[in-house]
Amino acid sequence: MRLLIDTQILLWVIYQPEKLSPALGKRLCDGNVDVYFSAVSIAEIAIKSSLGRADFPFQAEEVAQAARDTDFLELPLDVRHSIRLATLIWHHRDPFDRLLVAQAIEEGVRFVTADRLLAAYSDLVEIL
Repeated sequence: MRLLIDTQILLWVIYQPEKLSPALGKRLCDGNVDVYFSAVSIAEIAIKSSLGRADFPFQAEEVAQAARDTDFLELPLDVRHSIRLATLIWHHRDPFDRLLVAQAIEEGVRFVTADRLLAAYSDLVEIL
């Protein structure tokens, strides 16, 4: 099984694992599951970090390294993912979430998120 985790889940895994359900925590540690984090998530974190928001203390480089240290696999953004955006209905306006959904669809991986609005895109979207 292959899972792509959204940005919020990635941050929870690294900084607030207590927010994960026991079932998801177990899946993320299962050696038979390939867990991906996206370059899109790292870009989102970099942009939010650059805004200097007091409620967003995360640094992109630190999160990327922690994800690698957790043995998560990096999913780069490629042209196929970008082109898929043209076919997505506008259920959701957040460009980062739309890119993550496009990646999941193009790669055929389960996309794990806490954002219920994203379920409308695909059966691949799994809501916590």
